[in-house]
Amino acid sequence: MYIFSRLTCIFIIFFSSVNIARAEVIATFYSHEFGQNFPHAFVILQGKVDSTGEIVDQDYGFTAKNLTPAILWKSVKGKVESQSEKYIAKSDARFSVRLNDAQYAIFMEKIAEWRDRGGNSYNLNKSNCIHFVADLITLSGLHINPESKFYKKPKSFLLEVMSLNEGLALIEPPILIEENGETPKATPIEGAVNAAS
Repeated sequence: MYIFSRLTCIFIIFFSSVNIARAEVIATFYSHEFGQNFPHAFVILQGKVDSTGEIVDQDYGFTAKNLTPAILWKSVKGKVESQSEKYIAKSDARFSVRLNDAQYAIFMEKIAEWRDRGGNSYNLNKSNCIHFVADLITLSGLHINPESKFYKKPKSFLLEVMSLNEGLALIEPPILIEENGETPKATPIEGAVNAAS
């Protein structure tokens, strides 16, 4: 009996210390600097929607459909896209926010709104990847500087957001475990273009 009680205590302590399946979605904002690619800002959403049990593991960024010199002087066609794992690994996570179900739904509506914009929706000065993440940051309840001079500098913009919102930091996404003990594999959400394809 003593051994059984002791094993039960060890089991409880172990599993209470592991970050398992909190029903929330974590939004982490990233910047990618010059290199082989254009500078970029994007968000990764990871977690679980409490009301539906939906597993979320997807990234979103807004960019020009074709990166040509034309983006320097006029509006061009835009798209919401997902990045490759290699691209994400070479990017910098800046900060995270927790989203409840209602906030997650609002995020997804805003992402769909950007995805469904018609015509020449990308403009380097007025409607670029930073404007996209700025919309999402504002929806999460954080402050941004609408007059920021960093709307073409992803890293500087996100660092400015951190300076305006004390205590921002990275949050480890929850470890999601299905009933069978497997870690679920989320499928990409419809409408996002995969940049790797």
